[in-house]
Amino acid sequence: MFENLDFSPFLLSFKLAGVTTIILFIVTLPLAWYLSQTKSKIKPFLEAITALPIVLPPSVLGFYILVLLSQNSPIGSFFSDVFNIKLIFNFTGLVVASCFYSMPFMVQPLQSGFEGLNKNMLEASYIAGKSKFITLLKVALPNIKPSLLTAIIITFAHTVGEFGVVLMVGGSIPNETKVASVAIYEMVEVMDYKLAHIYSAIMVIISFIVLLLVYIFNHKQSKKIGGFH
Repeated sequence: MFENLDFSPFLLSFKLAGVTTIILFIVTLPLAWYLSQTKSKIKPFLEAITALPIVLPPSVLGFYILVLLSQNSPIGSFFSDVFNIKLIFNFTGLVVASCFYSMPFMVQPLQSGFEGLNKNMLEASYIAGKSKFITLLKVALPNIKPSLLTAIIITFAHTVGEFGVVLMVGGSIPNETKVASVAIYEMVEVMDYKLAHIYSAIMVIISFIVLLLVYIFNHKQSKKIGGFH
């Protein structure tokens, strides 16, 4: 049954999800930390911007990213002229689009984890002469493991399953932008329901396993925390 199955869309999806998750973790970690600690009036504005991809239709977000990254835009022409890099209809464009689309799934769990930390623990670190950066890395992060794992895995899984944004920005180029969700869409278009069922079943199984691992880990962490009280 699997001898003629092309696994390249799945491999490309996993590659995209992995790269996107790493970039988002590095980029949004300071943002999530800032949002959890600040009382600035711009906090709701920043939270609304980071959460926007959750409520925006993927096609709308994909369209504006396509316009933003096209060679007719200042950003697209700059990367094309200076670095000879095109930001649409290739893997690089998919990564940029995925970072926008999956951002809230990284930011919100991290922010929630940081907000739940014991403030006295953070103050003790500052009193001991530790900088905010060291406090973030050495005190805050090790104490939000459930939120950290949730952010990483949910971001990865969400990126694996995205469709509208990647189709708008990347199209369907084999081994370049044809991820699993796009491959399934094309199978349905040509009425190859048998293969579409197989691909879809694989996606369902992967998604279920990912969520199961998250919940199992978080339940174990909750029991450990409960055991200390």
